[in-house]
Amino acid sequence: VQLQASGGGLAQAGGSLTLSCAASGRTFSNYDMGWFRQAPGKEREFVAAINWSGVSIYYAGSVKGRFTISRENAENTVYLQMNSLKPEDTAVYYCAAGQNGYTFGRYDYWGQGTLVTVSS
Repeated sequence: VQLQASGGGLAQAGGSLTLSCAASGRTFSNYDMGWFRQAPGKEREFVAAINWSGVSIYYAGSVKGRFTISRENAENTVYLQMNSLKPEDTAVYYCAAGQNGYTFGRYDYWGQGTLVTVSS
């Protein structure tokens, strides 16, 4: 699976951004999808996951209630709607795909990342 993330940019605190991740190469609906982020000087951390059907969703506590993950299997795309952004959300955001991603946190394919910068 090839993954292409987009939609990053500069936002003010309290603002919104929507990230997209377009998949190609294999059957998108066979894969759970996840979003991760890595802030400068920090380790990569989990943000949100959605299972292959879109029925099951899970968020990190730091983004729950502010971010929404969704997917459109017909378009081979997963989204991350980010609202009420905070400066601490500043990071490179990565999408990932895995057939056991949702249940076991195992992701086999990663996108190149898109930078989100939130100014205070």
